Amino acid sequence: MSELDDPHAQAIDTAIASLSGLPGALLPILHAVQAKLGYIPPAGVGRIADALNLSRAEVHGVISFYHYFRHKAPGKHVLQVCRAEACQAMQGEKTEAHAKQRLSADYGSTSPDGQFTLEAAYCLGNCAAAPTVMVDEKLYGRVTPERLDEVLAEWRHR
Repeated sequence: MSELDDPHAQAIDTAIASLSGLPGALLPILHAVQAKLGYIPPAGVGRIADALNLSRAEVHGVISFYHYFRHKAPGKHVLQVCRAEACQAMQGEKTEAHAKQRLSADYGSTSPDGQFTLEAAYCLGNCAAAPTVMVDEKLYGRVTPERLDEVLAEWRHR
């Protein structure tokens, strides 16, 4: 296990200091760390576990159970493709396949140029405008493969 550099250690320590007093503090701490760093550094698991008097296995189990938490730094942008029923019913699998092909990446991996990390989402709450994708925090509805190309082009220039 590698050591944490100062910015990563500081982000984890800040989250622990501000949230460890909450009941069930582990999830809020993990969310805060990921919001700051983009992922949960594996080298930080022990630091979080020690602060909460948990085992490393317990913390790792929570991180690995929830698809939301990342184990490694994402690309510049995160593209989430909704895989819920409404999006699938509106041919979302075509958008999904197109995203994988365009990015040369599968779910959980990053495009070779480092621009996009592709993630599956299991409802983005935009069912009426299915199929839906989200880039970082921006939601897009009625995303056909052609529209996805436009969205990706827009974000490549940011």
